[in-house]
Amino acid sequence: MEKVVIMGSGCAGLTAALYTARANLNPLVLTGTQPGGLLTTTSTVENFPGFPDGIDGYELMTRMQKQAERFGARVQFSTVEAVDLARAPFVLTVDGERVETQTMIIASGAGHRHLGIESEAKLETKGVTYCATCDGALPLFRNQPLVVVGGGDSAAEEALYLTRFGSAVHLIHRRDTLRASKIMADRVLAHPKLKPIWDAAVIEVLDVSQDKVTGVRVKNLKTQAESVVACAGVFIAIGHVPNTALFKGVITMDEAGYILPQQGAATNIPGVFVAGDCADRVHRQAITAAGMGCAAAIETERYLAGLNV
Repeated sequence: MEKVVIMGSGCAGLTAALYTARANLNPLVLTGTQPGGLLTTTSTVENFPGFPDGIDGYELMTRMQKQAERFGARVQFSTVEAVDLARAPFVLTVDGERVETQTMIIASGAGHRHLGIESEAKLETKGVTYCATCDGALPLFRNQPLVVVGGGDSAAEEALYLTRFGSAVHLIHRRDTLRASKIMADRVLAHPKLKPIWDAAVIEVLDVSQDKVTGVRVKNLKTQAESVVACAGVFIAIGHVPNTALFKGVITMDEAGYILPQQGAATNIPGVFVAGDCADRVHRQAITAAGMGCAAAIETERYLAGLNV
């Protein structure tokens, strides 16, 4: 039987693995379908402390994994298919195999909601991105026209942030008014660099043949007219989808599926803790996920100590 199983191998999961491993708890980390989490899709991470020249996202996660493994964490490239949290020990079905554990840390993260068009997928990390804070300052985007897709607070924040770097920021939204809060909408509409494009949807990202973003093809949803907006980057901010479907009806979560911690990192199930983007709909940064992973690990260690394990 395992003492600790960590579901997820992003910043939250691997930080939790490092701390529980150093506490001699010999944690088992189950990577899921995307080892290293969303950060592995980011070409350059410039806002993680300790790397003044930035670091490739994949390399950062590889280093974090090696650090956790150095102290005894076991990383298994497997996916949790089912969970039974009715009583301890908890029972997980992992790639068809039964795994029992005394505690569990859910660090399954969240995925960016995509437009779902073929060119978007082909140009991801080549000018298509889902995080302005992560990628906006890259040389690729400086002093270039940029596009943000979305109309909520996240899109407004991304657009405003990008005005620091881009020559102009086109905000493309499906409606004729922003869904963002009034204060954010007012800031967007008042900024001289921001140029809203209303009642519109991106139907193609250009140019796959050049293997880089040169613009977007946009359709007006009222007139059906199409046009091209030149840009060097497309920042898609239409929401996130927490990877928590497995726990629906068992772990307390909000209407969007984000897990709601009860106290600290603890969930409503004693012995089950949560960390990272699957519980954070506000910040969604590598460093905040790492901090939450640390907290979940410390609370797990204390919980096990209370059981005299």
